Amino acid sequence: MSLIIKELCVEIAGREVLHDIDMEINPGETHVLFGKNGSGKTSLLMAIMGLSGYRITNGSIIFKGRDITHLPINERANLGIGMAFQRPPTIRGLKTRDLVDLLGKQGGNGGKTTKYAESLEFTEFLEREINYGLSGGEIKKSELVQLMAQNPDLILLDEPESGVDLENIALLGKVIKKLLQKNLRRLRVKSGLIITHTGLILNYVEADKGHLLLDGSLKCSGNPREMFDTICKFGYEECARCQR
Repeated sequence: MSLIIKELCVEIAGREVLHDIDMEINPGETHVLFGKNGSGKTSLLMAIMGLSGYRITNGSIIFKGRDITHLPINERANLGIGMAFQRPPTIRGLKTRDLVDLLGKQGGNGGKTTKYAESLEFTEFLEREINYGLSGGEIKKSELVQLMAQNPDLILLDEPESGVDLENIALLGKVIKKLLQKNLRRLRVKSGLIITHTGLILNYVEADKGHLLLDGSLKCSGNPREMFDTICKFGYEECARCQR
């Protein structure tokens, strides 16, 4: 179930935003992605997920041994890729419960919508339209409830701690840890790639590897906690120099 990215280049509206990205995430591994705003982190997750507007001009994305570089988003989801967006759209006319029910049926988790919502103290929002009138933290919970129902093998998280108050970050962290099977000692097969700015997620999810993305290029990889400590003390550029 490995994710292998080779020499990936991505354009948005004719402007190259990612240059020659190489990355491999093995089954059971969780990687974190650091970088300044505008460095291309979200673009990388969007390209892996297959969203329109992110044009791959070179390289390849391999998942479960299959080249998915040009597969549509629905086929990638069916293969087992799921994503929690930082700023997902509001969808009027569709209740959250109905969407989660549908995802549960497709993911083999039908009938568990209320259980998933209870784990995130989100039950009262199930009858709301998707993300309509929700706070930042409530939207994060909605995204995680959907992921729990989908039950993907590769989980992409775009700043899961963003907009979440300190009382709820522990709750979200516990659910993310379970999603990524970090509560299991063996037989861990689910993989993850997490974008983080605050580093708070590292207090709840043990990451196996960190990557630093600057100006659309991966500058270095290493121990995620050591990298984050260096970034906090000396900045992104010094982290890149140190890790080299």
